[in-house]
Amino acid sequence: MIHRDDARPLDGTQIEQFIEQGFVRIDNAFPRELADAGRAIMWRDLPCREHDPSTWTHPVVRLPGYGEEPFRQAINMPVLYRAFDQIAGPGRWSPRHNIGTFPVRFPHPDDPGDAGWHIDVSFPGDDCDPNERSNFSAWRVNIVSRGRALLMLFLFSDIGEHDAPTRIRVGSHLPMARYLAPAGEAGRARMVLDEMGADCEVAFATGEAGTVYLCHPFLVHAAQPHRGTRPRFMAQPSLGSGEPYRLERDDGAYSPVEIAIRRALGMG
Repeated sequence: MIHRDDARPLDGTQIEQFIEQGFVRIDNAFPRELADAGRAIMWRDLPCREHDPSTWTHPVVRLPGYGEEPFRQAINMPVLYRAFDQIAGPGRWSPRHNIGTFPVRFPHPDDPGDAGWHIDVSFPGDDCDPNERSNFSAWRVNIVSRGRALLMLFLFSDIGEHDAPTRIRVGSHLPMARYLAPAGEAGRARMVLDEMGADCEVAFATGEAGTVYLCHPFLVHAAQPHRGTRPRFMAQPSLGSGEPYRLERDDGAYSPVEIAIRRALGMG
């Protein structure tokens, strides 16, 4: 088993970047050996062969959630726990023991069919049919991001600009907060976000295997077709809430996630 105790804190520049741009990139957040071991497991589970591109017949294949090693260790690295405390706030996030599903993307001419601009919803609304809780189209997100502390991107393969990196609208979490605010605690569902943050610069979630992006839950992002040569392995789990975010605190101990929302709403 691989252990890393170098829980390096994020510096002030990185924290401010998160507040203003909506994300921070952490290189070497987990060891490459864990990524290599994870890919070996996924190739075992994929309906195609690693060294035979003729078997890569779909633009994306979704693998079920993984909770065993090495995935459990990758998502529970000390450096990440330190960053969660710094960005979400101590006690305001919940550890998770699985890394969730993997949308494995392959070089393919077809549209993957899931490349629209969006944010991830986090709770079922009162209008959700209790028998259809898996229908996420009716799920919601609200101004305090109920149920979700962060969006995370875990790179399990080296990802360059042609390897279907997630697209990020830099700073789009700010207009998104202003869009959510009037809906209050109830939040919004079935959002069409093609134009949300359309004037923002677009960044790509590239990096070497072992890189992790920590993203504001309101950051508008999207998949894209794969134009490279090797399949892309990236997980995008949420970090659950330990307690709800709050936009009014008597002690003023706001986390960077809350500070960004407050700035967007002109609250300081």
